[in-house]
Amino acid sequence: MEAAFDGFLRYLRVERNASELTRKSYAEDFASFLDYCQDRLGSVPRPAEADIPCLRGYLTYLHECGYQRTTIARRLACLRSLFRYCCREQMCSSNPAKALRTPRVGRKLPHYLNSREVAALLEAPPANEAAGLRDRAILETLYTAGLRVAELVSLNIGDWDRDANIIRVRGKGKKERIAPIGSYADKALSRWLDVRENGPRSTADDQQALFLNKFGCRLTTRSIGRMIEKYLKQTGLSDKTSPHTLRHSFATHLLDGGADLRSVQELLGHKSLTTTQIYTHVSAARLRDTYEKAHPHAK
Repeated sequence: MEAAFDGFLRYLRVERNASELTRKSYAEDFASFLDYCQDRLGSVPRPAEADIPCLRGYLTYLHECGYQRTTIARRLACLRSLFRYCCREQMCSSNPAKALRTPRVGRKLPHYLNSREVAALLEAPPANEAAGLRDRAILETLYTAGLRVAELVSLNIGDWDRDANIIRVRGKGKKERIAPIGSYADKALSRWLDVRENGPRSTADDQQALFLNKFGCRLTTRSIGRMIEKYLKQTGLSDKTSPHTLRHSFATHLLDGGADLRSVQELLGHKSLTTTQIYTHVSAARLRDTYEKAHPHAK
């Protein structure tokens, strides 16, 4: 089983272009299944020996341990994908996880900021120092292009077309898309690049990065998170706010402004329209709240 999973990880990396984070999550979920087999069954079955009762017992064990439905659904999805791969490689004749029902998972509405809160966050970095100009450019780019943080830190200087005011984004699965940026982000990026050239030099690869830290190295996702936490304390915004909140706010504000769902899907780089539809619920909730506050017969 362990050898089959090693092959599965190679398949994810080479054929599916899965990110390192995705492969790490699969590995953690598989380790949970291995622990169950060792502790409860006494041994780990071969792919061809794993059957529906074995996997059903594992799901029951997860429920007994008090895991959330989202975690159980993710671990079942991992096993489905693994055994689908094993069937393809003729390690087993059928997928035992396919017959198991995924726990029903309620979708939480994403946390987002209103326009006033976004403005407060974007204006928090000081404009009289290089780090502040960089942070303002980061926040403006996250919000105006709706980027994931991993997409932002992977940006290179050459990815920004100043004439067309667009950036080339490398999303999940190494899929590329074009994202327009607004005039505010354009000005913030220009100011940052003016002072960036005077910063410390690092490796040739890092020097291609659009955003650098004080040592001249490419920023990490963790660095972006710490930076936003600092400005949250200064502005007094909700501690639920994260770098991804700006992406949620981007999508919500577009829909509130009249953008169609398909366009928002393309801008976000979502593979499925279903993923984008969560933002229609956010907009509907805001519309209901406005109605109840404004209409005399709403309540």
